[in-house]
Amino acid sequence: MRDGRAMRRTTDHVVVVGAGLSGLSAALHLLGAGRRVTVVERAAGPGGRAGVLDLGGYLADAGPTVLTMPHLAGEAFGAVGDRLEDRLELVELHPAYHMRFADGSALDVHTRAEAMEEEIRRFAGPREAAGYRRMRAWLTELYSVQMRRFIDANFDSPFQLLTPDLARLAALGGLGRLGPRIGRFLSDERLRRAFTFQALYAGVPPTRALAAYAVIAYMDTIAGVYFPRGGMHALSRALADSAADAGGEFRWASEVTSLERRGDRVTAVRTAQGEHIPCDAVILTTELPDAYRLLGHEPRRPVALRHSPSAVVLHVGTDRTWPVLGHHTISFGRAWKRTFEEITRTGRLMSDPSLLITRPTATDPSLAPPGRHLHYVLAPCPNTATGPSARDWADLGPRYRDALVAELERRGLDGFGASIQAERLVTPADWTAGGHAAGTPFSVAHTFAQTGPFRPRNLVRGVGNAVLAGCGTTPGVGIPTVLISGKLAAARVTGELVPRGTGARRLRKATAP
Repeated sequence: MRDGRAMRRTTDHVVVVGAGLSGLSAALHLLGAGRRVTVVERAAGPGGRAGVLDLGGYLADAGPTVLTMPHLAGEAFGAVGDRLEDRLELVELHPAYHMRFADGSALDVHTRAEAMEEEIRRFAGPREAAGYRRMRAWLTELYSVQMRRFIDANFDSPFQLLTPDLARLAALGGLGRLGPRIGRFLSDERLRRAFTFQALYAGVPPTRALAAYAVIAYMDTIAGVYFPRGGMHALSRALADSAADAGGEFRWASEVTSLERRGDRVTAVRTAQGEHIPCDAVILTTELPDAYRLLGHEPRRPVALRHSPSAVVLHVGTDRTWPVLGHHTISFGRAWKRTFEEITRTGRLMSDPSLLITRPTATDPSLAPPGRHLHYVLAPCPNTATGPSARDWADLGPRYRDALVAELERRGLDGFGASIQAERLVTPADWTAGGHAAGTPFSVAHTFAQTGPFRPRNLVRGVGNAVLAGCGTTPGVGIPTVLISGKLAAARVTGELVPRGTGARRLRKATAP
């Protein structure tokens, strides 16, 4: 099956720059299509944003902590004839989230329909439970329409949107606003939060986000939330191992400094370590500014790119935990609209924060020393383009860390500060130092002008054999979408979404000693 405009000349050897999830996905799909693949990664191991921090025996996920749609990782493994279940042990989380509200109420978010309907009936009554049933059907149909046409697809022109599925999406209300659309099903303000907070992942407040982004709520609250044994970074390691076993070559601790060009084609990759790697095509999974710098060309846009809010993350290893915490707990403040105004428009820290607290040792105790616990506290904050600069965070970071600890203790985590045995604070200054534009790991926001065919394309005009992948390009931010991004980038090279495993088996046979 062809998928968008593809390269017409030889693409036997492809260099993938970056061993994050998009790069690993691209590598596996390329290997499955019979290409020779070399992955060049500046870090010592795989993962990119989804890497690991070793805090003296506490193994903390450096980036995302929520895994949904694992079948997309399964597609990448399947491209080389491998199976996810042979590489990784996944645990489905029940409940997916535990939510705590400022009024003292609590809600468990179940992904199974009957369990969630019963929980909502307990929490807010039968009318809201009936609204949930209707909303669940709507979310499921919305996902079905979007995935096949608008998410898992390469766009060469906005005119490709003009299909019957666009009419279906419009009829479903997907082109309206997320907050009001969810409000048609649920009147309880707390429940509305539970099914719209995901808009923050897209970098847009629920009142301004397209209702189409309710598809993230589908992934979070219907499709299932999972956790890999060994931590989220185990997914990156498993993908890399699968690619290596399928014949992929890896250059670890190698930073790409330049691309050699002949006319409109990249002919080789050069690294800071002095290596010269000839290639027929290249896939760049770096941040957009770095990719454009390497290519020597930045596409013109009528309006500058707008980036998502950033986040402060406090990783802590503790000598105790608290019964009120699930694997994933969302602690909401009283403020809601004001919170989004602060972090997306006025550039202020949340005056009444809503926080994601992840306790991975609830599922995998091996991530901490015996009898100890690991906690990950994420506080959304403005990016450096709208809020404090990276330099400001040098002084602000420690003070904000203390404020977060105090807030957690006020919300029932008594003795949180005194329990800390090891910690790492990550602020927009750290994201900036890691090369993330605007000091945010969430890349380019999903405004209407930066969605679908209007998002930075994975092809760059003037370069005939280079493709972009990652959260800055199509289809967008999040583990499911970056895995798709790698697959779409590979399809640009090969022109096809290949039958599972055929190419990689050919490659292994051809290169066997």
